[in-house]
Amino acid sequence: MTSPLRSPVNWQTLFVNVNLATMSEGAAGYGVIEQGAIAISDGKIAWLGKEMDLPAYDKETVEVIDGNNQWLTPGLIDCHTHLIYGGDRANEFEMRLEGKSYEEIANAGGGIVSTVSATRKASEQTLFDAALKRLTALHQQGVTTVEIKSGYGLDVENEVKMLNVAGMLAKTVSVTIKRTFLGAHALPVEYKDKPDEYIDLVCNEMLPKIAQEKLADAVDVFCEGIGFDLAQTERVFACARKFGLPVKVHAEQLSNLGGSELAAKYNALSSDHIEFLDEAGISAMKKAEMTAVLLPGAFYFLRETQLPPVDLLRKHQVPMAIATDANPGSSPINNLQLMLNMACTFFRLTPAEALAGVTCHGAKALGLANSKGKFAVGFDADIACWDIKQPAELCYQFGVNPLVTLYQAGKRVI
Repeated sequence: MTSPLRSPVNWQTLFVNVNLATMSEGAAGYGVIEQGAIAISDGKIAWLGKEMDLPAYDKETVEVIDGNNQWLTPGLIDCHTHLIYGGDRANEFEMRLEGKSYEEIANAGGGIVSTVSATRKASEQTLFDAALKRLTALHQQGVTTVEIKSGYGLDVENEVKMLNVAGMLAKTVSVTIKRTFLGAHALPVEYKDKPDEYIDLVCNEMLPKIAQEKLADAVDVFCEGIGFDLAQTERVFACARKFGLPVKVHAEQLSNLGGSELAAKYNALSSDHIEFLDEAGISAMKKAEMTAVLLPGAFYFLRETQLPPVDLLRKHQVPMAIATDANPGSSPINNLQLMLNMACTFFRLTPAEALAGVTCHGAKALGLANSKGKFAVGFDADIACWDIKQPAELCYQFGVNPLVTLYQAGKRVI
């Protein structure tokens, strides 16, 4: 497989003696090019194919990197995280082990609401310092694109604070960060038993300010029995549409309220969690070209038993992304490599499906399908170099980081 030729005059970097998992075939396979080469120009992929098919290039001006027969994949994408928060919830971890359910902990004032209190008390610098450690851990595992949600402020000042911190992180670590406004994450204590009034605040004060200051790339809602119902979710979606912001949804994690079907009506980017999603919801997602985001870390940490409908997603050819859901309560796991293994062992994805979930399908879940997540001419040169003998090793072994080098937009960052 050789891409269309492009003049090599402006190439800055050329990898040779490498094997490429282009991920151009999505879940159908790795899109392998063995004994390949890949050229970079102005932060973009300028050429790729078999090394033997390389066109002439100026060896005096092009930096040639011998990959020592290593494997290259697109930089990994973690498309669902809650990296910014105050405090921790280790005490709730202990409560769960003593038999309390997720709903019981939330209804008792724990869960998201306890993190809201800690986040409101924390300064921007405190939040930044803590989140930087988490983001750095992901980056060192080959992650070049991360989505970060707000949702632990639940008032205007603190939701803006969280999104500002995400912007600070983007300027500090060589990672592309997409910011998602999740004001409708939980009901803050000051709006107890007044969810509609809180949605008024989200739609009439939070979203207008965030949109005006361009602090978010998308809008999310936790549509669930312990979150917000369909009518409240739709109000937020309609408001987001008014401001030209795409939507996504936390849905069907604990029950089937029809959140995914509703999101499909708004051409949402993704529906995330979806353990209880039915075929009607999957069909709606397919028609809306949505991505299903599977979160094995939360499944594992909450000791869930309801598996996401992977076979139905395959049947309807809905792309499946994989993410950490890194958060303090239900998935305090900042390791996307572990998610690859969990997606295969818990959800029975193939290694090719799992790797697609953190590359091309992860990109689609963030609205980046035309620029990231695969090796193709014109795409961002986000490249992870791995000391492995085959791509399946990335899903097979956990605990020894095989990352050798990492490039973002053509520049080495690790």
